[in-house]
Parts: sequence; C-alpha cells; structure tokens
Amino acid sequence: MIKRLFFIATCAFSISALAQNDTTKVKSDTTEGFRFTTIDSVAITPVKDQNRSSTCWAFSTLGFLESEVLREKGKEVDFSEMYVVSKTMMDRATYCVRLYNEPHFAPGGSAYDVIYCMEHYGLVPQEAMPGIRYGWTKNDTLPVHSELDKVAGGYLNGLKSLKKLSPVWKEGLQAIYDTYLGKCPEEFEYEGKKYTPKNFVESLGLKEENYVSITSYTHHPFYEKFALEVPDNWRMDQMYNVPMEDMMRIIDHAIANGYTLAWAADVSELGFTRKGIGVVPDDDHGADITGSDMAKWVGMSNDKKKEELTKKPLPEKTITQQMRQDAFDNWENTDDHGMQIFGTAKDQNGKKYYMIKNSWGTMRSNYKGIWYVSEAFMQYKTNDILVHKNAIPKDIRKKLGI
Repeated sequence: MIKRLFFIATCAFSISALAQNDTTKVKSDTTEGFRFTTIDSVAITPVKDQNRSSTCWAFSTLGFLESEVLREKGKEVDFSEMYVVSKTMMDRATYCVRLYNEPHFAPGGSAYDVIYCMEHYGLVPQEAMPGIRYGWTKNDTLPVHSELDKVAGGYLNGLKSLKKLSPVWKEGLQAIYDTYLGKCPEEFEYEGKKYTPKNFVESLGLKEENYVSITSYTHHPFYEKFALEVPDNWRMDQMYNVPMEDMMRIIDHAIANGYTLAWAADVSELGFTRKGIGVVPDDDHGADITGSDMAKWVGMSNDKKKEELTKKPLPEKTITQQMRQDAFDNWENTDDHGMQIFGTAKDQNGKKYYMIKNSWGTMRSNYKGIWYVSEAFMQYKTNDILVHKNAIPKDIRKKLGI
C-alpha cells in the first residue's frame, strides 16, 4: 500500500533463525528500553528489501503466500515480486485507460492484486524473474524503480491528449516494464521440472477461493462485504466488514492456529519508528508520561517528541471503533504500507505486541527487519487483513456465511 500523498520507500532474515526463535531473543539497545519475549510465532521466509520501490503490497502478500506453502507443504519457496508487479501494473493501466485516465495510475497495489495475479496469471519463483535489470544491489542508491514509475506514468499521461488509441498502446507500455523488470516467463524450469506460471501455483496447492479480506469500519454494515474506498483497491476487492473486536480475534486465532496474515496498515503516525516499534502513545499527555517539564515538552520538535514517546514502553491511547472511523474519514488512516503478521510477543511489563515481517531489509530495525507493534496500534492502524478462511473463528465464519 502506498500513502495517498507519498510513496513509502523501502527484507534477508533466515527462516531457520526464526524457527529457533532467535528473533525473540534479540533485545533492543538498552537506551531504547524495549525487551521482547515471544508468546507465539509462525514460520516465515527470509526478510527482503523492497528498496526504493512502492511495491510493499507485492512483498508482503507473497511473503504471506510463502508462509502458506510452508504451512501446507513444508517447503520453502521464493516468489518473484516483479512478476506480480508487471502483471498488475498492466492491468491497472488498462483500467485507467478504460476510464479515460481519470483514476490515478500509481505503482501501489493491494493484497488482492497478488491473489488475482495468482489465480489469473500464476506465479513464478524469484530465479525465473529476478526483477530490476540494472542497479538495485545491496548498497545501490540508483532510484531505478522511481525512474520506471515516472516513465510508465508519463506514457499513460501522454495518452490523455489523444482522441483515439491505436490497438498497440499496451505493447508499448509492456515494453517499458519488460525493459526495466525483464519479460514475464511463459515457461521456466524449477528444481529440475518445467512449469508454466499457472501450473506452478497448482503444484503448490494455492487457491484463490481459500483467501478472504477482512476490514472494520462503521460506514458499511457489519458482517457484510464491501469494497474499501482506498485508491489502491482499484480492483474493488469485496472485503468482509466486522467489528474491531472480531478483527482482533481473527488475528489472534490465526496466529494461535499456525497461520500468518497479510496486513495493510498506516505507518505514518508518531508511534511507528524505523527502529522496529509501532505504538500509539498518549501524546495528548506527552509531558506527563515522559516525565518532561511542560514548557520543555511544548517547545520540542515533532521528531524529538517521537523519540521520547517511543524509547521505552509508555501508556497508550485506548482505541475505539469510532476512533478508527474518524481516522479513516479525515484521511489520517490511509492505504499506506503492506507487511506480514506472524506472531505475538510481550515486553518486559507483560504487554502484548504483534510480530511483523517488514520488507525494508534487515538493517532498518533493531530486530533484523522485524517490527513489534502493540495491540493499540493494530486496532487503530489496520486498514485490512488477508487471511486463509480456515483461520477465522467458527462463530465469525458463520456470521459471514463462509
């Protein structure tokens, strides 16, 4: 997911390490004051780095599907994100052109875009389509993806001035994506066998019908489906709407029963840090909870306030359903970033957190690419989740008719 007003630029974490709970033994610097112990965790594949691209939706959802393959087959697979990006951006461009380029063409997407691609085009392993053909090494500063986005966006914008389109405009746009990302393979060899993208998915047992999207807002009836009104849900994915308490029950039930979840969230708030923490500090009482002098607190910059509010466990706001709705309606909560939920932990005070696999590499947090977000953050900042339908508690499934 990307922020409406900006792109979030952007994980190599070993599954064997996670299986041994190494991440749960990693403690933050003593100056930060957070110490975590795992409650429960589900196997994930290595953390990747989306680098300077707005493709978190592809990384997070493919990470989720990789965990699904681990759960079902006990097999580790590394899916190509750029295969999904190429297919999705061509579909999004077609959608925009059919509406006379009125919708904004952008490189963002949703979890459902990956599921749609899996069902209609298939998936391929990373080795069959590595992606960016120039640059994007570990220490690369060349903004190749930004260049691709500008070139593709310029191509689409150029069509606006035309009164009639030729039948080959798609070929021109596809050539742009092929140039930067490589061509999407129609056939490839993997572990000594030949596959097409679609029968590769079939061999792994992945099926679109098993996955559902869940959200929680009051502007539509609960226990019914609706298309969440965010720009990157351009395919109009129909999500099940449940109360916030049920959304949290689904997340907890999934983790407790060996499932992960793809998570779309807003991470632009004061309490989400680059050090691996996500909280909703009670900044209305910032001076009191940090022990700061009021005059000094009022004079602090926002960056300094953020540092003070996130350096150790502090009281958080109590989140309500109405707060979620208000934040959505006033553009405070937007379709910002995609990640993967895979576990729960507690801090030194016994407070519960969720363990999150991000796609910003292993060096951008204190926990090798893993984030710890509080219950309050999950309640407040979750836009929607994608989960296997069997991971939903039976009583909620009954209400939803699943």
